[in-house]
Amino acid sequence: MANLLGFKIVPNGIFIDKEGTIRLLKQGFHVTNDEHVGAVRKLIRGEIEKAELEDQYFNPSAVPSDLELQLAQTKFKLGMEYAKNGNKEAALKELDEALLLDTENFLIRKQRWYIRHPEKFTPTIDIEWQQNQLKEEKTKEAQLKGELECGPEGCEIPGTSK
Repeated sequence: MANLLGFKIVPNGIFIDKEGTIRLLKQGFHVTNDEHVGAVRKLIRGEIEKAELEDQYFNPSAVPSDLELQLAQTKFKLGMEYAKNGNKEAALKELDEALLLDTENFLIRKQRWYIRHPEKFTPTIDIEWQQNQLKEEKTKEAQLKGELECGPEGCEIPGTSK
């Protein structure tokens, strides 16, 4: 679903009416956001036909080419199949390669983290650890690219606050 709709992060919101028409598609949908919940209420009541939410939850700085995106999606799917079948090493190889192709894809990045560090995701998600991990990874990625992508305050995972 993420590949089909172009989602690179979670959470997301989709409202599909009884005819199967998508009326709301929001990367970064939050049930705690009054505007988001209000849009769903208006859709349910029939007050609007389509909801367009203007808030920017995530705006990737790098956009891969179509070929890179297709290859990243393929490697992501293959990595998830390997993970489902218990082949952790092969899964991580594919997911690491997918992330190199689509560095702003937090679905790929977080799946790698989950496979390597499942204890950081259960019983609760350790957001502070994720932010530190992201800073560490972005610093390494920037060194490879020769640029700095995180400020002195570190790197922030879209949709979270420090």
